[in-house]
This record gives sequence, structure tokens and C-alpha cells, in this order.
Amino acid sequence: MGMVLGYFIGISSPYVSLTKISLPSNLVSSLAFGDDHRRPSIERFFPEHLVTPQIYVPSNPRGAESLPPRIVVPESDFYLRRLWGEPSKDLIKKPKYLVAFTVGLNQKDNIDAAVQKFSEDFQILLFHYDGRTSEWDEFEWSKRAVHISVRKQTKWWYAKRFLHPDVVAAYDYIFIWDEDLGVENFNAEKYIILVKRHGLEISQPGLEPNSGLTWQMTKRRDDREVHKNTDEKPGWCSNPRLPPCAAFVEIMAPVFSREAWRCVWHMIQNDLVHGWGLDFALRRCVEPAHEKIGVVDSQWIVHQFVPSLGSQGESENGKAPWEGVRERCTNEWAMFQDRLANADESYFVQHGKSRI
Repeated sequence: MGMVLGYFIGISSPYVSLTKISLPSNLVSSLAFGDDHRRPSIERFFPEHLVTPQIYVPSNPRGAESLPPRIVVPESDFYLRRLWGEPSKDLIKKPKYLVAFTVGLNQKDNIDAAVQKFSEDFQILLFHYDGRTSEWDEFEWSKRAVHISVRKQTKWWYAKRFLHPDVVAAYDYIFIWDEDLGVENFNAEKYIILVKRHGLEISQPGLEPNSGLTWQMTKRRDDREVHKNTDEKPGWCSNPRLPPCAAFVEIMAPVFSREAWRCVWHMIQNDLVHGWGLDFALRRCVEPAHEKIGVVDSQWIVHQFVPSLGSQGESENGKAPWEGVRERCTNEWAMFQDRLANADESYFVQHGKSRI
């Protein structure tokens, strides 16, 4: 009777779909949730066939040519996601801008004051050079921030490794700031408005003239919203449209548009971690540089000159830790300038062109 019943069932249902397979709940629980058998049964869905389609799309990103274009996700972000619920409902609001600080715990109060100047439109990212992250949990905003901890590294070391243009592509502007900045007279929303109004692709807030000023270009002016050029000491500027008289901001508190950062990131050298000399080369990433690089005067900051990086160095040959750090900074500036000049020369020789 069983055989006869099976025969009639077989001829009445000649096709059995394997598209949807329901696994036993105890097996699924063991695979997905360990030995907690209180979890509900989960249905797994499998493709109708497991034959790999022959796909080759040369316009896909390198390495993804064998994937159909609609499944390729070439960019990322720092948006925080939940472990439950619908993915489409994870984000109540997507931050439009990214603010990255390189920090040590000694400056936590200063960073707390700085973060208060940025609304929910700004994603906060902290690079911890002292390896101490849990202590920041006393701040409510810290629980929503992204924390990356690697000991004794610099801002530009972090930026090269964690701020790839495809990772920060979701953000219109990227702030890459030091930890020793006073922001009492700074408003982030107003700053963004001014940057857009004046067409700045690379910018920084003006600096309080009486504290920590190195270049005249970054000095705050009282009579305007933004300035893009200045007068420097005699002999310092060979061309009024070139650094440090124009097309110039410092590496202390730069702000980059998404497009400008894509270029700047590629210019950062892996082994030159202090970034000295980079500010003189930023102009290569926007055109015309003397129009698209500038200082926002009406939103200004104070450079407090906290020697945090010096304390992270080590004594060598009788030198204090800060002396070794400063010496490397200076050497890196020369090395970067030499590399850039040599790269230019190699390009022009290869292509048979003149430098002019």
C-alpha cells in the first residue's frame, strides 16, 4: 500500500522545487546561534541552481570583473548599523560630513568641547594614539563615535590607512583635525555654508593671531568671511598665487571636499607619517588652486600648541623624545619635497615634455 501511495503521489507531483529549503530548527540553531535551542526556526533560501554564471565586466572595479554590476558596492562608510531589524531602517539620519580627530586621553576634555560644535550631520571618528578608548565612554557622544586604536601613530598615518576615498565617499566634507584646537568661536554648520558659498575645495578655519601662528596665510582677518591670499615675509613667495601666499592651508586643521580628498589621499606617503610639506603640495589637487583653497575667517579656532606627539617619542643618542620627533618632522619635509620633484622630473622625461 505504501508503494502504491508513493507512486500516485509521484505522478501527481512530478516537479519538486528545491528553491526553498526549510532546515530543522535544531540544526539551524546550532549553526547560527551555538547551542541555544530557544532560537526560532529559520528558513534558508538557496538559488535554483548552483552553476556559476560566466560574467566578465571590464568596467567593474579591479578584481570585481566577474560580478554582475548591480551587486558591486565599490564604496563604504562609517555609518553604525544594528544587529537586528530591517537594514533599511537602521539609520534614522545619515551624517553628511566626517570629522576625524587624532587623540590621547589627556586631551579628552578639549575634544569633548570640540565635538559639541558638531551636530548629528557630522560623524565623529577618533584615532587613539595612546591605546585608551574605554575611558571615553563617559561622554554620551562617544558611544556613537567610531574609535580606532593604534599606539604611537600620527594623524596622517591613520588617514592613509583608514580614510581611503572609497571609505569616506559617503561624506561631502572630511575634517582631519589635531586635538589641541580651541573652538569657542567656531560653528560647524556655518563653516560648511561659507565653504560652499566661496567654492572652497580645501580649507581651514582662521587662526587666532596671538596664539600658535606660523604662517600669515592662516591668520584670521576681521574684515571678511574668507580670504585666499596674503602677504608674507620678503622673499617667501616667488609667485603671489603659490604657497605660502595663496593656495595654502596648514595640516593642523584642514577640511577637504570629497573630490579633493580623493587626490590628496593618493599623495600621502606611507612612510612619511608627520605630513610636513604636504600643505605646500595640496594645490596640485584642485584647479585653480588659488581660487579653491582658502581660510574661513569668520569661523576661527585657537591653536593651543599642546606637544602631544613629542611625548610619544623615545630618547635616542641622548636626545629628549620631543627632539627626535621634531628632527624626523623636518627630515620628512625634505624627503617629501625631493620625492615630488623627482616624480615630476621622471614624468616629464618619460613624456618628452617641458616642466613649463
